[in-house]
Amino acid sequence: MSDLVFKVTPGGKLSGDIRVPGDKSISHRSIILGSIADGITTVEGFLEGEDSLATLEAFRAMGVQIDDVVAGKTTIQGVGLHGLKPPAGSLYLGNSGTSMRLLCGLLAAQAFPTVLTGDKSLSSRPMRRVTDPLTEMGANIVLQEGGVAPIHISAGKLHPIIYDLPVASAQIKSCLLLASLYTDSADGSSQITEPAPCRDHTERMLRGFGYEIGTQGARISITGGGSLSGCHIDVPADISSAAFFLVGASIAEGSDLLLRHVGINPTRTGVINILLAMGADISIENPGEVGGEPVADIRVKYAPLKGIEIPLDQVPLAIDEFPALFIAAACAQGTTTLSGAEELRVKESDRIQVMADGLATLGVTHVVKDDGIIIEGGTLGGGEINSHGDHRIAMAFTMAGLKATKEISIHDCHNVATSFPGFTDLAGKTGISLEYAEK
Repeated sequence: MSDLVFKVTPGGKLSGDIRVPGDKSISHRSIILGSIADGITTVEGFLEGEDSLATLEAFRAMGVQIDDVVAGKTTIQGVGLHGLKPPAGSLYLGNSGTSMRLLCGLLAAQAFPTVLTGDKSLSSRPMRRVTDPLTEMGANIVLQEGGVAPIHISAGKLHPIIYDLPVASAQIKSCLLLASLYTDSADGSSQITEPAPCRDHTERMLRGFGYEIGTQGARISITGGGSLSGCHIDVPADISSAAFFLVGASIAEGSDLLLRHVGINPTRTGVINILLAMGADISIENPGEVGGEPVADIRVKYAPLKGIEIPLDQVPLAIDEFPALFIAAACAQGTTTLSGAEELRVKESDRIQVMADGLATLGVTHVVKDDGIIIEGGTLGGGEINSHGDHRIAMAFTMAGLKATKEISIHDCHNVATSFPGFTDLAGKTGISLEYAEK
């Protein structure tokens, strides 16, 4: 594959009034639950990125009628919990770890076999974190050596599970919740306990589809044998995508940026909480709620940042936003310390090490830890960055260009469009001097 290179000219500020694309987590779940619901589900604000569309195509391959997405809108003709049909071939999920891990739970309960495949990046990511507890539930799953895809799933009779999540992972939790829909109510309920709060979109959306799910402290309970009813879903703008602009406006002098209709689910606002603790000027405007999800406009202005020790309870609430936060730390005065973030090592890349390598290129002093990093704020230089195909790494170093003293070239940026279609246009519109070219 050719190399897509982002070139960022130093300097600039962010300003304007923008809306970033729809929330990827909610877009995935709207297709999954809408497909297995009874009746029609309508969706607006759907993220038209490759990851979300991979989920959509997988359910089309299993016989679900889903309209083409037009301006973020689609309609799903639900087939009910037991209406999926065997796909003609393997289900290819591209680069989407969310699709693969969540579908493992759903497909483990079907009466037909399936094979899940992905691109080179997805095929290198660990999957035992979801398949081990599914096996405890009675699933029949075969992985490749090293616990990776392709994943072969054959029909199994599932029973409820009592499970303490080893890490705060919404993907593992959601996988088990989906599998639990297919357990026999006579066998009791599944009980899943979180070590710390993590995103709860699946629980909120299940309730939106009329499915009863209990929460008591850190424990979530769900009983199989029910049904879901089609509904309307309004997908808010993705706070993970907004995070890059929150950081960019915070570090670039003179910035004043308004981000519209952003999802501010309290299990996702770690990036805001951490930036505020660092001294950022962020305000929440026009708060409201759509489809059980809190939303608001977010205004962010430049403010001098200071280094902090990131609170452990905020780490799972900002796990996808740390590449951007590493750039904030590099621009802050003093030392920022991150611990308890082992999860970053099993994302699209080892985000701790890949970000550390990029920071080293820019001349930022840092110390890598097994579960995090220590970053000394200072002056950012320039140079050649390898994103290793990780969209969040590429977008984070794009924002670094606002404070860099020399040009930054970021390699292997094809997957940015997978997560954030239109990123380069929005970056240019708000004030970043960004050019890109195939090499």
